[in-house]
Amino acid sequence: MNFTRWSARLPGTQRRAAARTEQPVPTDRRSESPVPAARAGHPASAVDGLPAREVLDRVPALVALVHGPEHRLAHVNAAYAAAFGPRAPGSPARDTLPELAELGLLPLLDQVLRSGRSRTLKSRRAVDGHSYTFTCTPVTGHGDRDAGVLVFATDVTDHAEAAERLRASERSQRQTAVTLQRSLLPQDLEEPDDLRVAATYQPGGTEAAVGGDWYDVITLGGGRTALVIGDVMGRGVRAAAVMGQLRTAVRAYARLDLPPHEVLQLLDGLAVEIDANQIATCVYAVHDPNEGRLVYASAGHLPILVRDENGEVLRADEPTGPPLGTGGWVHSSGSVPLGPGATAVLYTDGLVERRDQDLDEGIAALARALSGATGTPQVVCDRLVRSAGVTADHDDDVAVLVLQHPHRTGPAADLFRNAALDLLGGVEAAPRARAFASGVLTSWRFPTELHDLGVLATSELVANSLQHGTPPMRLRLRRTDRRLIIEVTDGDDHLPRRRRAEPADESGRGIDIVATIASGWGSRRTPGGGKAVWCEFLLPKR
Repeated sequence: MNFTRWSARLPGTQRRAAARTEQPVPTDRRSESPVPAARAGHPASAVDGLPAREVLDRVPALVALVHGPEHRLAHVNAAYAAAFGPRAPGSPARDTLPELAELGLLPLLDQVLRSGRSRTLKSRRAVDGHSYTFTCTPVTGHGDRDAGVLVFATDVTDHAEAAERLRASERSQRQTAVTLQRSLLPQDLEEPDDLRVAATYQPGGTEAAVGGDWYDVITLGGGRTALVIGDVMGRGVRAAAVMGQLRTAVRAYARLDLPPHEVLQLLDGLAVEIDANQIATCVYAVHDPNEGRLVYASAGHLPILVRDENGEVLRADEPTGPPLGTGGWVHSSGSVPLGPGATAVLYTDGLVERRDQDLDEGIAALARALSGATGTPQVVCDRLVRSAGVTADHDDDVAVLVLQHPHRTGPAADLFRNAALDLLGGVEAAPRARAFASGVLTSWRFPTELHDLGVLATSELVANSLQHGTPPMRLRLRRTDRRLIIEVTDGDDHLPRRRRAEPADESGRGIDIVATIASGWGSRRTPGGGKAVWCEFLLPKR
C-alpha cells in the first residue's frame, strides 16, 4: 500500500493542500523574505511537509490505520505496538487486531466506513489493563478498496479509575442510607386482633439516593390500632435520620391515645424543631372495631383508598392539612367506613407519581388496581406494586401499607363477640353491671379464674365511672381470639390516673386494682366529649 498517497488524504491535509494550490506564486523577487515561510504567517506550511508515518509515530496516543471492507491493517504507531505488541500489516483487523475485536470495535469500523462519519467509544478497558477512549475517523481513498479508518485511542485509565472510585463511594453511601432506612422501619409488624396487615418498602434504583418513606402499625389497647405512613422530603442519610426521629415520636404520641389530628399537631411542632428546612407528609389513622370506621388525619399526604366488600373503592380526600414542618396550622380529623370485608391502602408518592402523567391519574390507576386485587394483604400489596410498574430500577422510594378487616364466619366468628349494657345511675347500676358481666363471660365459656377477674374488673371500672363520671354511661365487653376487653364510657372527660392510696383512704383503689389484675389498662377521650376507660386480659393459649 502506498502510505504517501494515504497521508495526502488524511483529514485536514486535503484542505491545506487545496489552499496551497489556490495561492498565487509571487513573481517579484523583491517580495521574497529571508524569514522562513512558517514565520511569515503560514505556520501550517511547515507541517504539510512532514510525512504522515513520522507524525503518527510521534503521537503518544495509540493509532492504528486500516483500509478496505475487511479493515486490513496498514499501520500501527509506536505507542500502539508498545501497548499491544507489533503488528504485521496486510491482515484483516479481526485477525491482527484481536484487542479491538474483544472491545466490539469492528462493527463500529463498519459504521464509520459506510457513513463516512467519525464515531467515539468512551472508556473501554482493554486487555493490557488500561482504559481507552477510541475515536474512529474515516480516511478517503480512490474507491471502496482504498477507503479506510483511522483508530485513535486515548489512555483514560486515571479518569476511569477516579470515576470508579467515585461510583464506589456513592454506592457505599447509598448502601449506608438504605441500611439505616431499613433498620428504622419496623422489622416485624404488630398483629392487631381485628385487622390483617402487610407492608412493603422498596428503595429507589441504584442511581437514586434512598428517601425517607416510612410506615408503622401500633396497637393502642382496647382493641384499637393506629396505622401510620409518611414521607420525608429529600434523599440520603439525612432524610432517613429525620424519618427515624419522626417515626419514634409517632409511637410515643400514639401511647397518649390522642385523636389523629392532635397527634399530627404534636408531630408538626417536633418536625420544626428537628429541621426547619425539612418537611414531611404523613397520615395517622386509628381503627376501632366497635365503630367499624377508620378515623384519620392527613398532613399533606396522598388520600387513603378503601375498597368495601362489594369491590367499590372510596377515596378519602378530606380533611388534609399542609405537610409537617410548616407550622401554624390546626389539623382536623375525618373518617371513612372500614367494616368487615373492607381493605384500605396507605401509600407514598413513589407508587403513583410519574414524570409523564398527572398525579391524579396515578391515584385513579391505583384505585382501579385495588378494585380487582383480592387475596391476603401481602398478595394485595405485591399486586399493587406490580400494577404500578415499580421495578428494581424505579427512580423513587415506594412504601405501601395494606390492612384488611376480615369478614369472619363459622367457628372463627365465635371467637369474636361483643356485648354492651347501658348503665343508668343509682345504687342498682353496679350490681346490674356485675350480673351482666358474669352472665356474658359464662356464656363465652371462660375459665373460672378469668371469669372472676373479669367480673372484678367490671365492678371497679363501673364504680369508678359512677363516682367520678357523668351520664350517659355504657359498659362494653369484647372478646377476640387473643384477649378479653372490658370498657366503660361516660360523659366526663377527666381521665383517671393510677395513684397509691393511703391506708386511711376509703376510695381511690379501683384503678390500682384494675392495673394489678389486668394485662393492660388505659383511658382516652372520646369524640364529642367524654372518656373511655378500658382494661384487657390475655386469653390462655389453646
